[in-house]
Amino acid sequence: MSRIGNSPVVLPDKVEVAVTPEQISVKGPLGTLTQRLSPDEVKVEKVDNRIEFKVTSNSRQANAMSGTLRALVANMVVGVTKGFEKRLALVGVGYRAQVQGDKLNLTLGFSRPIVHPMPKGIKIETPSQTEIVIKGMDRQLVGQVAAEVRAYRSPEPYKGKGVRYVGEQVVLKETKKK
Repeated sequence: MSRIGNSPVVLPDKVEVAVTPEQISVKGPLGTLTQRLSPDEVKVEKVDNRIEFKVTSNSRQANAMSGTLRALVANMVVGVTKGFEKRLALVGVGYRAQVQGDKLNLTLGFSRPIVHPMPKGIKIETPSQTEIVIKGMDRQLVGQVAAEVRAYRSPEPYKGKGVRYVGEQVVLKETKKK
């Protein structure tokens, strides 16, 4: 059995959960998130102030899905209570970021600025011209948006210029010697 799938998800006071055979819905102070369920593999039950996951069949697929589903629901609970954020840093001369409404304008050394539209449910801030903070309650969506922004100019290995996650270590290569 999955060790992660065995442990229940404890619900904080402000969180409401609705479980149907097809989906699970988590509602909290920041909003509502839903996740589809596969009722033939994993059974989800709400007991008091926690959610428990039971494997219905003894297959490897069901075992894997119980741990995956438990992790997804735990992330949903954290998302509707605290939210998630990713921080990006721009490293390079003339690299700038600016928020205009629901769009992010990036100047990354190309001939034209890059305009990246934000999906619904994502808030973006730029505390300085070289910092980007991406916030939201859906962990997968926050990570996806951060990866898309980073992909415009990922850190290059010789000078380290580009868009990187805060705290990311970029290993620099030594230049060619004559």
